[in-house]
Amino acid sequence: MKKGDQSWLNDLPEAFKTYRAGRDVDDVECIVPDLAGMSRGKAMPGNKFSPQFETYLPISIFYQTITGKDVEMDIPNQWAEGDLILKPDMSTAKAVPWAKDTTLQVIHDLYTRDGTPVGIAPRQVLKNVVELYTKKGWRPVVAPELEFYLINPNVDSNEPIKPPLGRTGRRRTGRQSYSMSAVDDYGPVIDTIYDFAQVAGLNIDTVIQEDGAGQVEINLTHGDPILLADTVFYFKRIIREAAYDHNMFATFMAKPMRDQPGSAMHVHQSIVDLRSGENIFSSANGEATEHFFHYIGGLQKYLPQALPLLAPYVNSYRRFDDKNSSAPTNFGWGYDNRATGLRVPNSSPQNRRIENRIIGVDCNPYLAIAAGLACGYLGMTKKIKAGEPATGQVDDEDYAIPLTQDEALNRFEEATDLHEILGAEFCMVYGEVKRKEMRQFHREISPWEREHLLLNV
Repeated sequence: MKKGDQSWLNDLPEAFKTYRAGRDVDDVECIVPDLAGMSRGKAMPGNKFSPQFETYLPISIFYQTITGKDVEMDIPNQWAEGDLILKPDMSTAKAVPWAKDTTLQVIHDLYTRDGTPVGIAPRQVLKNVVELYTKKGWRPVVAPELEFYLINPNVDSNEPIKPPLGRTGRRRTGRQSYSMSAVDDYGPVIDTIYDFAQVAGLNIDTVIQEDGAGQVEINLTHGDPILLADTVFYFKRIIREAAYDHNMFATFMAKPMRDQPGSAMHVHQSIVDLRSGENIFSSANGEATEHFFHYIGGLQKYLPQALPLLAPYVNSYRRFDDKNSSAPTNFGWGYDNRATGLRVPNSSPQNRRIENRIIGVDCNPYLAIAAGLACGYLGMTKKIKAGEPATGQVDDEDYAIPLTQDEALNRFEEATDLHEILGAEFCMVYGEVKRKEMRQFHREISPWEREHLLLNV
């Protein structure tokens, strides 16, 4: 297919064809998820794009902190800035509903010049973990739940974040879980999210009001881990754009307000046998299997080492250090027990699953899902025994979560079993970037310091 050939438009998903309605495609966004889970890439006129046309990005997009600072690492010729080849995954093609012109966005995978997948790209990290399951004859199934805040536009980072005004003209104060009136308060934004999702061909399962003032949860239907990570990646952008349309911001910070609960990305996980199609967590008579308990054992042993992938920023740990929040502070597990970090919801045997409640919504979805699956895989292949299920409140001392990024990174850097699965180069790069971000944060002088130390010490 030659550059400029438009025949590829006939093979796009039906949702995009409906959105396009026979119009010319004005722009194509060639995008890649970076370490933070944000979009990097290039845009081009629609008549210049084809699935076979090669585009390029430098590998250094993975060598930057969230602030955009470069990180020096022990990598030969690090700043030679070799180009990576972008290859589109056309199954991910989606409309850009908020664009003024007819615009297509496509997630791309990254390859070296010799055709080798780039192992430090987050989407490839997840693909590698899923491939381990495939080789065992298993298929992982996940279902993410996204919590986020709608907030008043915060244009001065020195000012505290405030909930937005609702339809009553008043701000919500929080602690209104499952309130329908609270959902209705922000109904126009939620309607726009639904509209954008429909145009993009994305499905929403349910929408609920969470504990916090202006805090909303969107649940997604279960499915393939790569597909669901792509969906979360797209949804974060959709939600932000929908909020902008209504003069609000949407934030996926784990703990945006001191006196409001944090935001999580709970992920339900189960494993299906590729040949039989049956859930390997349940036996023929409906009882929990050894695989089920070993999977939990793997989560309990390895998630503490993988925590920087689930809680990637200094702010992430504020969510855990809040006794008034429903965020779990342990790696215990239990049946229908929300006091545990690992909850087994009530379900039929075919739907037996584990809900990881530890993940913050500020995570990169590819990396958080990959980490959970990697830990469960290690548990099953190494036959790691799970602890006893908790029947009430959990003694956090037994399965405590590290409460600082520094402690979590120390554990991650020593996690040799995880490095083998996720990729040693990726783990090195990720750890170095997170160390740099942490040092940048600790150089800042906070309002608390100015308030209490400026004239009192």
